Amino acid sequence: MKLEMVESNKNSIRFKLSGISFNFANSLRRIAINSIDTFAIDSVTLYENSGAMFDEYLAHRIGLVPIHTPLSGYTREDQIVFSMNASGPTIVYSKDLKSSDKEVKVANENIPIMKLREGQSIRLDGKAVMNNASRSAKFQPALVTYKALSDTDFEFYIESFGQLPPQEVLRKALSIITDDIKEVYKEVKKH
Repeated sequence: MKLEMVESNKNSIRFKLSGISFNFANSLRRIAINSIDTFAIDSVTLYENSGAMFDEYLAHRIGLVPIHTPLSGYTREDQIVFSMNASGPTIVYSKDLKSSDKEVKVANENIPIMKLREGQSIRLDGKAVMNNASRSAKFQPALVTYKALSDTDFEFYIESFGQLPPQEVLRKALSIITDDIKEVYKEVKKH
């Protein structure tokens, strides 16, 4: 097996992986998309919403804002509160979501959430938790694709949504595959 980095920057990586099967290539893609834990706002409590957007629609939009996930120190039991308090006239952006933890914050501050007119306001709290995309797409850390160059050579592309660097998405996916194989090996060894 050989890995050759073709392109690497803060938001994306492109690499060639040689000496693997279609099954392994697809497993790597699926694990990178579905099995890596990241933070996402999972529940929203609205205290005031006099804007034009329905509460449910607003909560859904806030849930899709990517949340920067530190590489260590957090578990699925952790809950980080994001508060928002805004009055019109203004456009409310993701940067208006203020985190209770300086390490866990919105990944992109310039995502428009809603427009408030004169006299309209919004006040809410959102709880961010860790999980993976097998529960909800809002936890998906990256876009991951590959194309076959031959039966054993593949070119992968990973573009981060901002929760984790793309290099970390690849490392975590490979770590999950390795751990899963070790577990299967232990079980097979028992029989």
